[in-house]
Amino acid sequence: MISFPPAGTEAEFEALTRQDLLPAVTSLTGSLGLGEVVPFTEGSLPVYAVGDDLVLKLFPPVHLDELPTERTMLEILHGRLPIPTPAVHGVGERDGWGYVLMERLRGETLKDAWPRLSTEDKHRLAPELGEALAALHSLHDPRLDALDPPDWAAFVAEQRANVVEHHRRTGLGESWIARIPAFLDSVELGSPPIVPLHTEFMRDHLMVTHDGERPRLTGLFDFEPAMRGAAEYDFVAVGLFVSGGDKDFLRRLLAGYGAKPDEEFSLRCLSYALCTSTATSLGTSGFFRRRRNRRWRASAALGGEPPREW
Repeated sequence: MISFPPAGTEAEFEALTRQDLLPAVTSLTGSLGLGEVVPFTEGSLPVYAVGDDLVLKLFPPVHLDELPTERTMLEILHGRLPIPTPAVHGVGERDGWGYVLMERLRGETLKDAWPRLSTEDKHRLAPELGEALAALHSLHDPRLDALDPPDWAAFVAEQRANVVEHHRRTGLGESWIARIPAFLDSVELGSPPIVPLHTEFMRDHLMVTHDGERPRLTGLFDFEPAMRGAAEYDFVAVGLFVSGGDKDFLRRLLAGYGAKPDEEFSLRCLSYALCTSTATSLGTSGFFRRRRNRRWRASAALGGEPPREW
């Protein structure tokens, strides 16, 4: 049996290559009686296609604490959204590395399909995406109580307290930085209901099939950054990484969600966008959290054809 290499620190994990991990992965899948293993080239965590129907997602020791969130969300969501999410086939740990064996979703990522979709096709998908996000936000399950953060208001306050430092560190001009505190002080976030959040609801994590006919949503994945919080927190990723600034698309998506956006809604979303980015420096979960090297491509693993070479 071949052991997994040490990865108890970020530096150790970043130093590993796919070739370093492949013998241990093959040994693991062999012990589980599984088929051929094919690695994928990008993504935040190591992901492998296993045969034609399964995906193996690895969690190194330094990020092992993210596995329970992935598992919990997958188990809760499967069969409860308008679009598929992967079914869990197995969860385990070896040599301090965790793994989730899950169903492989069909199709390709919306990111890859996007350039080939007509405006009409995109606008048809928009309300369906809104409906899926609304279904996610409406879920109630006691297991969701384990998701971070335990106190949403405290989480937002912590990000707010670090917002200037963060944006200065990223190189934002001082004239812009000077405007941020007053803007944030002017926006009332209120006390919104606490709902389950994906936090990275973007084209990269949505699957579609498109064979010349109308595109069809075939999956949503990547749940290790899931959180509990205000629903509007998820609309930041939607606005930036799904609609990409297309107002008509975003309007249709929000209509599908059932939202009736007004100026206050827009200001709250902008406020969350400014504050959320502080998570990159705080190491906090969320779609702007510190991202690991994207060489481990989860999106490809769950849909498109895997590469046959490194």
